Amino acid sequence: MFTNLRALFALTGIILITCLSGVGGAFAAEAPAAPTYRVVFAVTEDDQHIWNEVFGNFRNIQSALGPENVAIEMVVYGDAISMLRDDSMVPNKVEDALEEGVKIVACENTMKAQNISHDSMLPDIGYVTAGIVELIKLQADGWAYVRP
Repeated sequence: MFTNLRALFALTGIILITCLSGVGGAFAAEAPAAPTYRVVFAVTEDDQHIWNEVFGNFRNIQSALGPENVAIEMVVYGDAISMLRDDSMVPNKVEDALEEGVKIVACENTMKAQNISHDSMLPDIGYVTAGIVELIKLQADGWAYVRP
């Protein structure tokens, strides 16, 4: 009886290991590749012309390099923070950029200094404690820096 029981446990262990290694291999094969190019835009102006230029830059970069090959982040602080408010002059362009995979973050230090709450901001944007610190971290990680 012990021989049959040991054989059953051994067979169960082999089946379990085979199944788990197959599952792990499937997950590893599906992991997306990291983008080859990473670029961060620092925007501090509330000038609609500058914002339109930046959104055009996003499209040009994605068109030239392929959206799957580039990560783009826009760090917004200073006077530019008003362009991310719910009464923004460019809400559709912000929404389009977000849908195209651009990460747009607002500086909470700027928001605090200007008495702006999260409730008054456009939906789906992100937040960082300090815009300058976000820029420092990304550049230290090898991101290209663009200041329009």
